[in-house]
Amino acid sequence: MDFNNAPFYLRFPLIIIGIIGFSYIMYVGQDIIIPLLFAILIAILINPFCQYLEKKTKLRILSILISVIITFLITLAIMYFIADQMTHFSEALPQLKKNFGKLLNNAITWSSSKFNVSTIKINEWLVEQKDAGLSKSTQVLGQTLTAISSILVILLLLPVYIFLFLFYKPLLLNFIAQLFSTEKHKMVSEILSETKTLIQSYLIGLMAEAGIVAVLNSTSLMILGIDYAILIGIIGALLNIIPYVGGLIAVAIPMTLALATKEPIYALWVLIAHLSVQFIDNNFIVPKIVASKVKVNALISIIVVLIGAAFWGVAGMFLSLPLAAIAKVIFDRIPELKPWGYLIGDTMPPIGQRFFRLRKTNQKL
Repeated sequence: MDFNNAPFYLRFPLIIIGIIGFSYIMYVGQDIIIPLLFAILIAILINPFCQYLEKKTKLRILSILISVIITFLITLAIMYFIADQMTHFSEALPQLKKNFGKLLNNAITWSSSKFNVSTIKINEWLVEQKDAGLSKSTQVLGQTLTAISSILVILLLLPVYIFLFLFYKPLLLNFIAQLFSTEKHKMVSEILSETKTLIQSYLIGLMAEAGIVAVLNSTSLMILGIDYAILIGIIGALLNIIPYVGGLIAVAIPMTLALATKEPIYALWVLIAHLSVQFIDNNFIVPKIVASKVKVNALISIIVVLIGAAFWGVAGMFLSLPLAAIAKVIFDRIPELKPWGYLIGDTMPPIGQRFFRLRKTNQKL
């Protein structure tokens, strides 16, 4: 029986089982899948530079090696700069802790007078929460060490994966060609070409956006006199890459720091500065640099970011949007999946358009 012509009550359970199985594999195999996905994206990104070197040197392996080394060194330089800034930030933690303590005491006093709650009860509740947090500190420390070790493993594996993907590119393309009949080679070639262009332009645009936002964030925080403005500006720009969710976290960090180190009014100024940067980013930077590359509507963006976070944590939040855009490219080329590609996209139909062809003309939806 043809699957497409099978009754809906037979197709639906099979689709659900397939989704569950695919999701299970994605979750269980995340330690293998995440580094591979990052390596594929980076390999596609640096492939033009690698091809340029190959034309100049006529040495393919050397060109790939130089491209990977330069990429790795740039990544290490950025990580070193952030780590150096974090070191200076950690030196000020005792003073920040003291300032947070004063801020917390003021908040307790204000809450007690405003809501008529005894300060003793509030302090008892805080002690209980502190004890509960300490009881879980060992578990949190273990999870942190595991996460750090996973990141180090990924950093060591990424250059190897990137080199191998670039080296075996002809083999991989030939493998994909053999999976499909000759009649479908044109469609597959168009999908691969469009996906490559999408990833390259999107990642380049994303890096450009992050750089501009980092400069704007750092400059605005330096004007306001917020400590560690450069570090917070860079962290805010990196969080801003995560659609919608990252922006909320990005503004919470400098506002909290402003409350702990300066007058409360500075937190409001930080919020205004952040909203100003977001206005520039959303109305001028993103439409010209990023949004023109990835056509994913806001609803789907939020959903895929949350799904990515549930499956793969922070890495899933970063990977979710480009993967959704790639899925749209594939869906748009397959007739049976075109409705799903349309759902992911941001093309709005005209208001008032009749969507269903009803037998009775007096029926409306």
